[in-house]
Amino acid sequence: MMEEKHLNIEHLMTLARIELGGSERIKIADSLREILDYLEKLSEVDIEEVEESAHVFPLYNVLRDDLVGPMLSVEEALMNAPEQRDNQFIVPKVVE
Repeated sequence: MMEEKHLNIEHLMTLARIELGGSERIKIADSLREILDYLEKLSEVDIEEVEESAHVFPLYNVLRDDLVGPMLSVEEALMNAPEQRDNQFIVPKVVE
């Protein structure tokens, strides 16, 4: 097993912006120690002969070809828009 390392739960709580009670802190600390122990075990596995891959299973493109087809007119596209101006959708500002 890996050597006992101090987990700064308070620092992690600050980073995650969560508040935990005393028993929750202990439970989370124990869970994190188990995860770190497991990662330590994984680091011992010899992967020298394993071929690198992005996915475990091969992926194939299952999407259809992007073909031009019938299009909506501007009036049809804007028909149900709550607000519109100059043939464009009006949306609430989301960036200050």
